[in-house]
This record gives sequence, C-alpha cells and structure tokens, in this order.
Amino acid sequence: MREELIDYIRGLSDEKYQYQAWIEGVRPGGGYDELDYTVHFLYDDTDLADDPESMIGWILVGKSESDAVAKVISSLDIIFDKYGTELSDKEYLAKEEWRDVIKAAKEAEKILLSSV
Repeated sequence: MREELIDYIRGLSDEKYQYQAWIEGVRPGGGYDELDYTVHFLYDDTDLADDPESMIGWILVGKSESDAVAKVISSLDIIFDKYGTELSDKEYLAKEEWRDVIKAAKEAEKILLSSV
C-alpha cells in the first residue's frame, strides 16, 4: 500500500501528468488513471484522510510523513468544501486552490521518498 500511496501522491504533485492522464486519458506506461482513484485511496480505502498518524508503521514511516499527507488532505478538503465533489477532473485542475494541492503533494512526495 505504501507504493500505491507514493504513486497517488506523485500524481497529485505533477500537473503535466494530471492533464495527460486525467484529462486526455493518456497515461505514461499505459493503463488508466483519474483523480477519483486518488480520492478513493486517501478517503475511502485507508484512514489517511481521517487519521494519518494511525497509518504510521503500516503505510507511513513517521510523523513527518503523516504531517505531509495531512497537508495534502487539507488542501483537497479546502477544494471539496468550497466546490463540492462533483466537478470533473478538468474543473478541479482549473481552480486556483489546485496549486496548493500540487505544492503539498510535491512536499509529501519528497518526504515519502526520503524515507524509503
């Protein structure tokens, strides 16, 4: 599951990838991806959105990782609270607040990869 988390965070950190994979449907290396997959992983499939610290020792290595993931979740929550959860991927990416998601994800990716 850790590798899945890193892949999803990497996707959130890469604006070019988001447009290629989520909007144009062209995922490098094949397959299919969309924002919804990341959201389900973070919010539904794990406790990362509700309690990232509870994932330490299972998916996360330490507090710095749980704090970084919490910042990503917080940036997504701001968008979902303001715009709802029914926009298209393209519409989310066009929102000014999406820059904060990318920034938080870049930092989280850096922290997650430094722990490997």
